[in-house]
Amino acid sequence: MNDNCLAKILKVIDVLQNNAEDNCPNDNTCTRPILGTFPISICYNTRLITLYRCDNTLVTLPYTLDGINETTTIFRVQSVTRDSVTVLLIRDNGDGTYTNTNTFATINLGCICAIRCIGDTNIVNV
Repeated sequence: MNDNCLAKILKVIDVLQNNAEDNCPNDNTCTRPILGTFPISICYNTRLITLYRCDNTLVTLPYTLDGINETTTIFRVQSVTRDSVTVLLIRDNGDGTYTNTNTFATINLGCICAIRCIGDTNIVNV
């Protein structure tokens, strides 16, 4: 991994998701060491993120789910390489829940200048 601080944060998120636990401290940062909120009553497996380009615009990507074409700005980190991140596109259901779209994208980290962590949740079939 290079010295890209965004790649390091994304790698932390990836490791956390791969080792998700069911309790955590009350800390709302991207690098919080455990997924979820405190006290916790359900197990979380995803730290949702949004990504921003260097011109401060959100990365928005298209997907098709149930025959309907939509776009999203919400992602789950799937893997991180030296200069890129592969993400799972997530649909916001508008009621505090999220859906796995089964659509993946690889994003060049040279085009990203900021990460925003939305919150931890449980995504089925990730």
